[in-house]
Amino acid sequence: MATTTHREYIWELPVRITHWVNALSILTLSVTGFYIGAPFLGIPAGDDVLPMAMMRFIHFVAGYIFTASVLFRVYWWFVGNQYARLNQFIPTTWGRVQNTVQCALFYGFMEDEIPHSPGHTGMAGLSYIVVFMLFLFEVASGFALLHMANGGGIIYAIGGGWMLDILSAGTIRMLHHVFMWCIWIFVIIHVYISWHNDIIERNGLISSIFSGYKFFGDHH
Repeated sequence: MATTTHREYIWELPVRITHWVNALSILTLSVTGFYIGAPFLGIPAGDDVLPMAMMRFIHFVAGYIFTASVLFRVYWWFVGNQYARLNQFIPTTWGRVQNTVQCALFYGFMEDEIPHSPGHTGMAGLSYIVVFMLFLFEVASGFALLHMANGGGIIYAIGGGWMLDILSAGTIRMLHHVFMWCIWIFVIIHVYISWHNDIIERNGLISSIFSGYKFFGDHH
């Protein structure tokens, strides 16, 4: 049986851009957030720039960029191609439910093969929904802390200031920190599984997040 390979355009440019913007934003926000919470670098103060002020400025700029990227990716759930849509993240068809179950069995060492999915597998889709909920909480809690620090502001109030009516500032700050760790746990697992699946399926999964294309074999 001969096998030929064809490539298929899976990840649209907006998906790829938001993926890398999110990744760089998370890295920047984590480093600067750690510093804001517990200064750990012996950065000398300049004549006109204090280290904490610089770190806070970078954190806020990265936070605004991250917010825009996350919201745009949510918008793309409804206008993107079939691999970017919301139904790839929340299983709404029997086929996606089966794919999700088979993925769970594979990662639980109860199936020998991972189910075929040109885009996201069912398990991957569900995990991304969870991590997007974490993203949205980080955005809202960040705006809540800004609302408190700046003594108000309509944008901060809409963005997350309303959380102060539900949770204490200390609880919001703690969850903001804890959920950052949850996101990094996801990042580590995400990178490992991406490499793992790329090696098994040999479909260019890693390169696809740069090019948009994955490769599939045709048997004939």
